Amino acid sequence: MDYILYLFIFAIGITFGSFYTLAIYRIPKTQDILHTHSYCPKCEHKLGFFDLIPLFSYIFLGGKCRYCKDKIRPRYFVIELLSGLFFMLLAFLMNFTVSTLSLSKLVEFGLMVLYFSYIVIMAGIDKEYRQIQDSVIYYGIVIGILYMIYLYVIDPTSIYRYGIYVILYAVTLIASNITLKKYASNKYAFGIIFTLITMAIFTQKYVTILTIVAVLLAIFIYLLIKKIQNLKNPTKENYFPKMQIGYMLGITNISFLLYILAHNQFMV
Repeated sequence: MDYILYLFIFAIGITFGSFYTLAIYRIPKTQDILHTHSYCPKCEHKLGFFDLIPLFSYIFLGGKCRYCKDKIRPRYFVIELLSGLFFMLLAFLMNFTVSTLSLSKLVEFGLMVLYFSYIVIMAGIDKEYRQIQDSVIYYGIVIGILYMIYLYVIDPTSIYRYGIYVILYAVTLIASNITLKKYASNKYAFGIIFTLITMAIFTQKYVTILTIVAVLLAIFIYLLIKKIQNLKNPTKENYFPKMQIGYMLGITNISFLLYILAHNQFMV
């Protein structure tokens, strides 16, 4: 029975993954993500039921649109697959079995899924456009507050910590609204700050600190390599491209989160 449970969780995961790809494509274009029917980005033909089966449609269609034969980007398949695997791995690390399922576990799992959704959509859009959309930020704030309410219900003694996070959200929101009127270039930086606050709420401060240190180290190594390349080739233009910090933070944070959960699961 546990195998059936995990197959069901995997199916839910790849379905969410299909939604993530839609959101990553449409949100930056300010298109509706809930009511507008799915369509091919190339020929704009509405997709039928058999075109929308997560993972399997991509495989059976050979990675091409059924109607215009244009290639479908592999990221659709990759995100769906990784989402399905993440859902299963998270359920496993939370010790999901048919006999141990409980309401508290389901709520915790659901909240972590909401967080994973935030990370994937935020990171996907950032990787593509180097942007952190306002609508995604607000979604992160809402789920962050929901998670704090849940944590308060099960552990009221930490109310002061939750209050600090709420204050951080409020101060950052006020500061962003004030400064962005004069300095629009700060928008990306404030998006990163909001993301870090949401990360700290869901994955605790230690995982968040590890995430920041790892990303800063990766950036330092990258800049060092570019500097060495410029020294070897002085005629080459000294140009450092803007990096997708949100994308890097998202990938690193989820990796550390899974590692910590696995460590706690298998620790003797």
